[in-house]
Amino acid sequence: MEKLTARSVFITGTDTGVGKTVVTVLLARQLIAHGLRVAALKPIASGARRIDGQWRNDDALQLQQAGNVALSYAQVNPYCFELAVAPHIAAAQQQQVIDVDVVAHSVAVARAHAEVVLVEGIGGWQVPLNDHATLADLVLKLRLPVILVVGLRVGCLNHSILTAQNIRATGCHLQGWIANQIAPEFLFIDDHLATLQRHLDAPLLGLVSYSPQADYSDAWLTLDTLFTHPE
Repeated sequence: MEKLTARSVFITGTDTGVGKTVVTVLLARQLIAHGLRVAALKPIASGARRIDGQWRNDDALQLQQAGNVALSYAQVNPYCFELAVAPHIAAAQQQQVIDVDVVAHSVAVARAHAEVVLVEGIGGWQVPLNDHATLADLVLKLRLPVILVVGLRVGCLNHSILTAQNIRATGCHLQGWIANQIAPEFLFIDDHLATLQRHLDAPLLGLVSYSPQADYSDAWLTLDTLFTHPE
């Protein structure tokens, strides 16, 4: 098996609920299988439950378990909010303000311990984080290439094309995109993929088929495009 060169990436989505966590976990598993030390972070998470007196987000817990580098929950998810609403609103309800410098520090700490850090975003590309910064501003500060997760459902063409355009307009690099079939009844998948390949001007890195049992063993992800070249 070819030894891959480490490269950290940011995983964003066309919207909330499109499978960013599923894709991040799959990427972590494949990278670990290639012998790399991997950390998976969810720096900002809305929607949590109390576990041992602390707020914990289910997606962040999955990412903490997916990596093979020992990180505390707070290192994986420094901002965890109870309400499943936009992050700046959720933060305000807990009398907090999201500081992008805090997130950048958590990513830097993880990169000091791991060969690859997978950073999962929250919501879509331009979701506000505070009164001044959006998720796009955070990614620009992190200077990470971006993987776009496309949730295959009605409306995905418009959402994907607009998001890809804005990623580039922000000054970030769209490394590629991964399609995730989140709607079992979605029709003409091949036609949608072909349309997106023509319009996104970035490689299709993988396809995750719908799985009601969360068994993604048949998913394919092309890692060599992402991780065979140094940063």
